[in-house]
Parts: sequence; C-alpha cells; structure tokens
Amino acid sequence: MGLFDRFRSGRGSRQKMRRPSRDAARTGSTTVRASDRADEQHLTTWVSERRGVEGFVEPRTAVSDVTLLLVAHDGEWTRRRVPSVQWAHQFCNKHQVPSYDAAVVGIPQRMRDYNRRRKSGEL
Repeated sequence: MGLFDRFRSGRGSRQKMRRPSRDAARTGSTTVRASDRADEQHLTTWVSERRGVEGFVEPRTAVSDVTLLLVAHDGEWTRRRVPSVQWAHQFCNKHQVPSYDAAVVGIPQRMRDYNRRRKSGEL
C-alpha cells in the first residue's frame, strides 16, 4: 500500500489489504492465476486435434507464470499456464511434440503471419 493510497480509497485507515486467493501465485507486484486441470485438458485436446505442433516454453515473468505456447503447422496457436518448465517439456515429450525454450529461440514467424492474416480478415 502506497503512502497516499489510504486517502484515495475514501475508506481511511479501516481499509483491509486483500490477500491473494489460494489458487493464485504472486509474481512481482501482481497476482496471477495458477495453472489447473482445465489448462492441461485444453492443451491435450489442442495437440490431438492439430498436426505439426511445436511447443515453446515461456519462462515466468513479472506478470505471468510459466506458460506453454503450442503452435501448429499453419501458425494457429494457443497458450496456457503450466506448473513448471519441467512439466511443460514432459508434456511435449509425452505427446511427441518438439519443445523449445522460447527465451532462447523466440516464437516462430508462422505464428506472427497467422496473427496478421486473422487481423486482416483473411482467415
């Protein structure tokens, strides 16, 4: 709580600090939702319905936890939170999907091309 936050809220000193929920993880000054079973199910379904999928493991940042970015052959993609970097690589190995460290190799050009086509209405 900043020095003047107490006065901005209009409640004075009676305001209580909210605690993050049990399901959330603290990263920096923000609270983000932790990964859950629905995230894993989405990734599993997504991998099984597309071909030429590659996985890009994105490290924890100030605003998000570890994420797994899956990119199909045509550039279609999905991103979900995962429990850890190790979990993400094991998930990819289990589903016979090559996995890369996104901080090292970046994201593929086909994903950027796909986003541009979607934005321009070509898809």
